[in-house]
Amino acid sequence: MARQKKAPQQDAQDTSMGFTPERFEKELKDLASKAKSNTWSNTVFEQVAIYVKTLALLSLLGVYSHASQLALSPVYGSISAATWHSKVVMVGCFIGWAGNLAFRQLLAIKTSQLLPLVAVYVPMMQCFLYRFSQTLGPQYGPLVTEMVTLFPVAILSAASVADSLDGADMSLLPKFLGEAAPGLGSWGTFKLVEHIAEMHLRKHVGTMFWYTRVGIEILLAGSYTLLAPSKYLVLTVPALIHTAMFNPHVSTPTATSLLNDTMLADNWMLLDRRESVTGYISVVENTNSKMRVMRADHSLLGGDWVEWRKEQVVEPVYAVFVTLEAVRLVEREVPLADADAKALVIGLGIGTTPSALVSHGIETTVVEIDPAVYEFAQKHFQLKENQPAVIEDAVKYTTRAANETNQVYDYIVHDVFTGGAEPVNLFTLEFFQNLYTLLKPDGVIVINYAGNLMLPTPKIIVRTILQQFPTCRLFRENPADQKAITESGIDFTNMMIFCRKTEGALTFRPVVKEDCLNSVSRQNFLNPLNEILPQDLFSIGSDEEGILFRNGTDKVSKGQQVNSDGHWAIMRKSLPASLWERW
Repeated sequence: MARQKKAPQQDAQDTSMGFTPERFEKELKDLASKAKSNTWSNTVFEQVAIYVKTLALLSLLGVYSHASQLALSPVYGSISAATWHSKVVMVGCFIGWAGNLAFRQLLAIKTSQLLPLVAVYVPMMQCFLYRFSQTLGPQYGPLVTEMVTLFPVAILSAASVADSLDGADMSLLPKFLGEAAPGLGSWGTFKLVEHIAEMHLRKHVGTMFWYTRVGIEILLAGSYTLLAPSKYLVLTVPALIHTAMFNPHVSTPTATSLLNDTMLADNWMLLDRRESVTGYISVVENTNSKMRVMRADHSLLGGDWVEWRKEQVVEPVYAVFVTLEAVRLVEREVPLADADAKALVIGLGIGTTPSALVSHGIETTVVEIDPAVYEFAQKHFQLKENQPAVIEDAVKYTTRAANETNQVYDYIVHDVFTGGAEPVNLFTLEFFQNLYTLLKPDGVIVINYAGNLMLPTPKIIVRTILQQFPTCRLFRENPADQKAITESGIDFTNMMIFCRKTEGALTFRPVVKEDCLNSVSRQNFLNPLNEILPQDLFSIGSDEEGILFRNGTDKVSKGQQVNSDGHWAIMRKSLPASLWERW
């Protein structure tokens, strides 16, 4: 049977459904386009993943850097803790960045997986190393501690970042920039995050457990674990048990109870503690002598003798706080009754001076930056008030008050000190100009400065005060021990500077019974003694001309380091080393 010929329409249809060169070429183009699309999307995803991981590692290191400083400050003070800090971080990052290839060959585990193991052990190692703070001292203690804890974290973080960026596409950048960009960009990102972390934690520290010193370190360790989980995490169990059950620095009821059991063996008891904006704040009491004190990092803000508490005022541990009350003894042309007087106190401490002023019937306003200090002064030191306290930075408050209000005071008490050094911004000419504006024409101001009188810093500050207040007299807390000063080259003391706005003599009226408020310490220390003539101060040791301006505070930074070390030694004599080390 003859084969029938297909119709033209049917032949065209069959051809369209079968293989043709045109269709094959079209399918090849579609596959190539799809493959190209998939490759581009994968590449973008891979590059994004690289930069996200890099940013996470740098961010964690930036936060860890500041967390390490927070952890060291209760044991060494913030200034001593910072002495070697930047060098430790810089060298650690350099070693990690330059040696990442060697680490790949030498280590059986990735550096990113090793990071969680090191981070989890940091709180435990810090707790152990604090026990050697008395031996190491404020110069080398922070260095040794951070070399064991922060240094390896910096090395491993930098090495992990270098490993991650090995896969980054730098082809779009110029060759010379492409080689330098990863390192410079990583360091810049780290410094930016470190600065942001410092600003953020300064505002929120202590507001919840994860914003405490150990809480931050635990959170960071957990973040490293999520970033690089591995089977090696089982090795962290001992550190986790120690942190959860035996670390006295963890702000939990269990840790506090354990800490008190240990302290009671040395006749001390922890009454309260809080991490706050000016540092680690705690209240401790000696069970034998009944001396109760408040600390801020490695400094004492004041204290009193509990068994000597009277109905009117407490008996302070330090005589300087009593002598500050002599601001109301300065003679005036027109005598001023206490009931008609107004006082401004910059810096609260335990509230010795403002409580006494209130007890005399003086309307007293306190400006204190730290809410925890204010709360503990009320709770543990019988703070007396007749005006609500202002919880604010003193620079902001006085600037606003001097420029926007008509408020003026008969007495101003300037008493700020923490961590072994003066807050420099509260000793500048600009700050004293605000206080000058807030002081009545016949008013009196007293400024308490604690430091080594052999250094240039006290001279600079006294010159700054004299630049603004024409009539001043200077007194030291204790008589100078010339033999000890000659041998050590150190003369660390509290210096009280009483000033007036007007020219003329500054004299004190005699102390009468009513001034003492039934207080033994006021009977002995209310009248200022141990006067220093300004010319004698300026002739001591090396000299440095000039006054302190807000934009020139660097000139006293070197003196702050020496002051901090001297203050650290004094604090270690005031309380046992074990109390500072256990927080």
